[in-house]
Amino acid sequence: MAKASARHILVASSEACENLKSQIEAGADFAEIAKKHSTCPSGKQGGGLGSFSPGQMVREFDEVVFSGEVGKVLGPVKTQFGFHLIEITDRTA
Repeated sequence: MAKASARHILVASSEACENLKSQIEAGADFAEIAKKHSTCPSGKQGGGLGSFSPGQMVREFDEVVFSGEVGKVLGPVKTQFGFHLIEITDRTA
């Protein structure tokens, strides 16, 4: 069964997501940005979500994590919770 590890940053708007993505792409540390800006409790741990299988996260999140490029910051991804920046840290088929 496929498994992935990811970290994310959850914010209220697409614009905030894009702004944070630009900061990370310019060299800001993903974990530090997550600690400062993420509204998800995982933000306190730098956005880390640990390891999970398909179906454990909401559909929109799952689709990105199990098809996107590992190591790249992806998003904004809209879910019922808000807008996410997602970094897939590991994935096995």
